This record gives sequence, structure tokens and C-alpha cells, in this order.
Amino acid sequence: MAEIKVENLSHRYGTGTPFEKTAIEEINLTIPQGQFVGIIGHTGSGKSTLMQHLNALLQPTEGTIYHDGEDINKSKESRRDIKTKVGLVFQYPEYQLFEETVYKDIAFGPMNMGLKGDDIDQRVKEAAAFTAVDCYLDRSPLELSGGQKRRVAIAGVIAMRPEVLILDEPTAGLDPRGCKEILGNIIRYHEMSGATIIIVSHNMDDVAKLADRIIVLSKGKVAMDGKPDEIFNEPARLREIGLDIPKTTELAMLLDLKGSIYTHDQLLQAILALKEGKKC
Repeated sequence: MAEIKVENLSHRYGTGTPFEKTAIEEINLTIPQGQFVGIIGHTGSGKSTLMQHLNALLQPTEGTIYHDGEDINKSKESRRDIKTKVGLVFQYPEYQLFEETVYKDIAFGPMNMGLKGDDIDQRVKEAAAFTAVDCYLDRSPLELSGGQKRRVAIAGVIAMRPEVLILDEPTAGLDPRGCKEILGNIIRYHEMSGATIIIVSHNMDDVAKLADRIIVLSKGKVAMDGKPDEIFNEPARLREIGLDIPKTTELAMLLDLKGSIYTHDQLLQAILALKEGKKC
């Protein structure tokens, strides 16, 4: 596994037409191996465009993306190979399920990698166990609930054992129980595999709880980049960009609690300290 490096990345849609639009502009990022990154931004900020560049689904108008020091767009072969190293789970991936059984759907990626027999079987069972869908392998994915389908779709990407796992709004449309299950699966995969995880989300509470680092996009550019406490310690700037702040941060501000508070545990500790007459 290795770092991702993005240099001077720009992408324009409809180049040379009256509808030309710049989606991202002069993005420069380095994401080390194993980091858990949250990417946030309002609709149209360039989040999805950036993600699709990281596994060569889109090619840059300008700039270069490196994985393990290699330009991922240097050839057709490199663009094909990066898709097994950088797995991308789109928003509502369950709509892409199409096989007769959960097993076959999860096996689709490893089969396309050229794996055979026992190797595919091992990958499928391992990924199904990670996402807690191993008891559904013989069932049709269409019979499952929304949260179960989402976990099957994620398992299909995990089965390729990507070095980088990118998830676009992984909890969108799910009930609280489904959200908790999906996020638990992602955390477990990160801890067990050591893979780099990148989550695109509008849910500030999810990002605050999970990410080691948060990148804020606005108007196609990186507006903020730092640790969660650095990002959420600037609520006025986030609101100026058009983003919410975590509900825990909002409550802490209402209670006039001091310090950077953006998770439930931090809020609880601050309230207990206040109750005990300590400084927060």
C-alpha cells in the first residue's frame, strides 16, 4: 500500500462548448497510507468529481494523480489496474446489484481480476464476514433490506482487497440502525486491513466521529484541510462555506462549553466536568 498524491488537478466538463464548466481547479493533496479521510462540501463543490479521478474513472483536464509514485493515467493498463487498488463505492450502490445471489454479486469483482475457484471463494466469504452479510450468500440481493443491500455492495468492492476504499455518502437514505451498521463495518475494515479510507458525506456527525483528517471543498477548490478539531473549531467559516457543524458542536456552543467539542464522548466529558465544577 502507498500514498495518493494529487498535483494541480483540474477538471472541466464540456470543454470547448458553451456549457463548459470547471468542476475542480488546482487541487493539491497528499493522502498517506492508512489515513481515514472525510471529504465534505456543499452540493456542486467537486467532491464526486475528485473521487472519480482517484481511481481513473475520470481523466484530468490538467494535473496528475500518483499512486505509489506512479501516474495512474499513464496508460490504459495503469487505468485498469488502479481500479482494483482504489475501490469506489458510489452513492446508493445497491441499485447496481444485478446477480442472482449475494455470493455471485460479491464474486463479480474478483472474477474480473482474473481470480479462480478457491481464491474467489475466500475473497467472497472474507468480504461477506467483514460486512456481516455472510448469512445471505445464497439469497437474491433483491430480497434484502436497504441497509443489507448497501452492505452487499460494499462487500463487492472489499472483495477486491483495495488499498484505498472510497465511499460516496455511504449512509444516505438509511435509518439509524442501518447507518450504525454500515459505519461499524467501515471502521472494522479499516482496523483489520490498514487500508486508506475516504468518505464523502454531508453528515457532519459521521465525519467528526470517524475521520482522522477532514478536507473541505468549496467551488471546486480545497477551502480547509486539517484534523477534525481544527476544522470544527471554525464554525463560522464552515457556515460561510454553506456547511452545517456537528450537532454536538452546536449544542456545546449553546451551553457555552469551552474547547473543541465535536463527538458525543467529548460533549459528555465536558458536561460532566462542568457539573463537577471543573474547567472544560
